[in-house]
Amino acid sequence: MKSRILTIAALAVIVFSCAVKKETVKVVETTEPVKTADVTPTVAGGQNLYDNNCGKCHKLFKATDFSKEDWKPILVRMQKKAHLDDAQMASISDYITSQL
Repeated sequence: MKSRILTIAALAVIVFSCAVKKETVKVVETTEPVKTADVTPTVAGGQNLYDNNCGKCHKLFKATDFSKEDWKPILVRMQKKAHLDDAQMASISDYITSQL
């Protein structure tokens, strides 16, 4: 009798542990307007440079993760490490500031 109860209990544990768990998704509505930026060739080139050069070594941050003042020293420091010229950095900077 004990072995039957233990077997049933073990089967119940297995069945419940393999069950699909439901996740609840909370939808949050925002009233902020969507910002649309004019994509100029400089901004598009800056995005391409940012995605391809900066994304090689680390995860890419959203432009809104930092303020404009915070981005300046970050971009200066990373220009040396990424071996980018001033024109390329200006393009990346234009892309970042267009997203803020």
